[in-house]
Amino acid sequence: MEEVIKLHSASKLGGCGLLGVGVWLSVTQGNFATLSSSLPSLSAANLLIATGTIIMVIGCLGCVGAVKESRPLLLAFFLLLLLIFLLEILFIMLFFIHQDQIDYYAQRDLKRGLQLFGTEGNVGLTNAWMIVQTDFRCCGVTNHTDWFEVYNATRVPDSCCLEYSDNCGLDNPGTWWTAPCYERVKDWLNENLVALWIFALCMALTQILGLVFSMTMFCQAVKVETFFA
Repeated sequence: MEEVIKLHSASKLGGCGLLGVGVWLSVTQGNFATLSSSLPSLSAANLLIATGTIIMVIGCLGCVGAVKESRPLLLAFFLLLLLIFLLEILFIMLFFIHQDQIDYYAQRDLKRGLQLFGTEGNVGLTNAWMIVQTDFRCCGVTNHTDWFEVYNATRVPDSCCLEYSDNCGLDNPGTWWTAPCYERVKDWLNENLVALWIFALCMALTQILGLVFSMTMFCQAVKVETFFA
């Protein structure tokens, strides 16, 4: 009983932590938004806020159900957690099955987003591209010539320059980064793949334990109710 409550409390606290980080990012890094033109709300802050809120609500549900030994709450917690777990498995499977199509549509969407760079009302997207190109030492989605279509000229943003200075994007192409940002980000993810898998496995283990413990408590509550009936 005590271990179950601790597990549900840990889940709730984890959700609160993600929510807190998301709110902090939204307040302090509000200008850093998504690179996508089709999903302007898909930023790191918004994802953390949404994920943290869902986990916190489900964690509270499980915690209250465990304390009160309420069958409806325990069953609701079990079903919601099972649904999330199955959806995660489904998304992972679809990602690996359709990876080529995902790459194609992602690159196409990112290239469309380049057209909004520096335009009014798109400060977040502009800042996001500047940060990515500076940090990953890259230029454009597939190569630096992606920017030529945006400017209708042989130039790139200043964040593409090997040594940053005002209007350096107008200089010789030899002074620009030429590596594609899409591939650079993918390479970075592959380099950190072990850490990502460890995190995913820890999350999966926590969810499985939550499913097992909540169903165990639900069955015990049914037995107690039947015994006193």
